[in-house]
Amino acid sequence: MDLEGTLQAVGPRLRALRQGRGVTLAQLSSGTGISVSTLSRLESGQRKPTLELLLLLARAHQVQLDELIDAPVTGDPRVHLRPVKRHGMTYIPLSRRPGGLQAFKQIYPPNWPGYEPELQVHEGYEWLYVLSGRLRLLLGGHDVVLAAGEAAEFDTRTPHAFVNPDAEPAEVLALFGPQGERMHVRARPAAK
Repeated sequence: MDLEGTLQAVGPRLRALRQGRGVTLAQLSSGTGISVSTLSRLESGQRKPTLELLLLLARAHQVQLDELIDAPVTGDPRVHLRPVKRHGMTYIPLSRRPGGLQAFKQIYPPNWPGYEPELQVHEGYEWLYVLSGRLRLLLGGHDVVLAAGEAAEFDTRTPHAFVNPDAEPAEVLALFGPQGERMHVRARPAAK
């Protein structure tokens, strides 16, 4: 593909990423500092993307820059882990594709967050598995402490929050899916 064709293909790719995440132009503008009109022109192909804009958008969509410009595949199937810190927690993305199922390793610092959190709700579905430590899950009217080796799944429209109740970090594998897209866990029954 020639340079002009590559640049023209960026706009539809940006629109698909944003819509796949269920984000509005206004929300993306707020998160990136790029005006709504510039975002709209980029998505419609009326404005050529600059490296500065592409870097901001790649970070906002949590994708590699080469995904935005459809760089040729290098043959390396590894996901290059780039930890992100938010609200004192560390998120390590384990998948590369926006939309659909997303996988993360989450590290909750000791005694996180240090106060009784407010329950949150949002669209989606979550499955989590505690790799090490313990994680307290507040889910609707339930208050459950999950130990290493335990899993939970729930509709994220149910009010929920997480707490690390211990003086050691808790490491969790989490899968997030769009609303209604449930994870399917298959396991053999325990031997009796």
